[in-house]
Amino acid sequence: MVRTRPWPDWWEWDIDLTPHLLKRMEDRDFSEVDLREMLQRAKAYRKDVVEERWVILTRHRLQRWEVIVEPDPIERLLVVITAYPISG
Repeated sequence: MVRTRPWPDWWEWDIDLTPHLLKRMEDRDFSEVDLREMLQRAKAYRKDVVEERWVILTRHRLQRWEVIVEPDPIERLLVVITAYPISG
């Protein structure tokens, strides 16, 4: 199920970038600034197939993207796992 409102508390937490994400940023030609803009433009979210992770639906360069995040309630960080364009 895709949810458009309300956003959970973790949505306001600082973000943390994983080494995997940093590699994908290089491979997929986007920057941390681009990522932050994608998160600001996010339209909806849904549960990921991996427990405790979420898929954020957004846009970048006129294309749909998904950003996978995992809230860390102990550190109060929103850990960004990866981001990728959706084809089709």
